[in-house]
Amino acid sequence: MEKAMSIDINKNSYSDELEWLKQTKVGDLISDHHLQNKNKRLVEVPYTATLAHTMNALVANNVVAVPIAAPPGHWIGAGGSMILESDKHTGVVRKHYIGMLTMFDILAHLAEDPIDVVGTNGDGGGGFDMDERMSVPVSSIIGHSLEGLSLWTLNPHTSLLDCMEVFSKGIHRALIPLDSHMDNVLGVELAENSSSYRMLTQMDVLSFLKSHGSKLKNVISHTVGELGAVMEQVFAVTNRTKVIDAIKCMRTGGLHAVPIIEAFDATDEDHKQLINGKGRKIVGTFSATDLKGCPIDLLQSWMSIDVLEFTNRVSTGPANNGVGDESTASTSRTLVTCYAESSLGEVIDKAVTGHVHRIWVVDRQGLLDGIVALTDVLRVIRISLLSGV
Repeated sequence: MEKAMSIDINKNSYSDELEWLKQTKVGDLISDHHLQNKNKRLVEVPYTATLAHTMNALVANNVVAVPIAAPPGHWIGAGGSMILESDKHTGVVRKHYIGMLTMFDILAHLAEDPIDVVGTNGDGGGGFDMDERMSVPVSSIIGHSLEGLSLWTLNPHTSLLDCMEVFSKGIHRALIPLDSHMDNVLGVELAENSSSYRMLTQMDVLSFLKSHGSKLKNVISHTVGELGAVMEQVFAVTNRTKVIDAIKCMRTGGLHAVPIIEAFDATDEDHKQLINGKGRKIVGTFSATDLKGCPIDLLQSWMSIDVLEFTNRVSTGPANNGVGDESTASTSRTLVTCYAESSLGEVIDKAVTGHVHRIWVVDRQGLLDGIVALTDVLRVIRISLLSGV
């Protein structure tokens, strides 16, 4: 009898947590005091901006992605989207958001063609012209990543539960119209017309959940291993991998970040390829957002150094002196790790506090055992509450 009662209480608790996610709306996150400062205004760039100017905007505003704005009627939006900004009083359309540029797009652009980084004189020059590569308009490189090709909006009346479903499918961010004229509030939209927008990201959702942790205390008390949040297959680069080779590997694999593992003493290990990192000692993280911490005038010469040295340099550089987002922690020498036995609440706390989009799972010897991504955290919370497990 006591056991049956315990199960009923647990199910009721899960029902309460599920109901809270249904009743909480995306608009509540945007207006939440915890996120207000971050979402005060939308950072964007015009379609004519160069990649260098855009990267400067990313660094200055401490963001990792920006929507690209163009005059209406001249462009086909990402994925056929028609996300428009119009004058609030006259209704005249002022701009059309045609895509999203992320740090991964910049990384992919740098690795687009075969590059001789070291060159004949070993100065890091070779045939690689960084000024030329960074002078292209951002409109010319939309689409290196799925995000760039998939520009979405979420209606402010969308439930947090439905928002989590969208973000659990690998969509990392969406534009939220502040005065939407759309009636359909289910899922993401490819068409929207509003006088202003805010950006909502996976990290914003996780930060909101962390600040309201008592609302989800039952599900987040379970371990990430129990909930199935750990992805065991994890690709890595070694500490002897050059930055340009790591960039090429990440572009090929569509990876925004890779763990840096300690190289074997044997010389037959290929440091130019992604390798299976499971069971290896992890010593760092190399992320697309690390590029934010490298001054553009030094980026070319730093392409030929080892990834671990690169992350050490950018972690102490001027771009990371303030409070930042993912880039601050991803370029830090302090690894953000957890165990498969760590509670989901602990992992959420580490991700939000460290501003990282992935937590490396290690065993008790510090050897790499897997990865927990924000996408998987949001997925397992939603599935667990819906199934009552």
